[in-house]
Amino acid sequence: MPFFIAERFLPDVTFEQLVVMQQSLISTSNYFNAKGKPVHYVRSLFIPGESRCICLFEALNAKVIQEVNEAAQFPFMRIVPMVALENK
Repeated sequence: MPFFIAERFLPDVTFEQLVVMQQSLISTSNYFNAKGKPVHYVRSLFIPGESRCICLFEALNAKVIQEVNEAAQFPFMRIVPMVALENK
């Protein structure tokens, strides 16, 4: 499946809030999978100095990721495709 990122601006977010938001993404992704909409939440990266959060997903298209984020009530600025380069 292709990779996508959901980019977020989260000023004044606490670590505890990030953990709750992440758990919501995980459970919502699992729910969508159970309903036949394949999506996999991979991980999140938070950049404290910029209040920026980047969440990595695998899915067939960006629309499913948008639906997951909206259902999880996790605000985002945009969802864009990305390519992963790995060190092998």
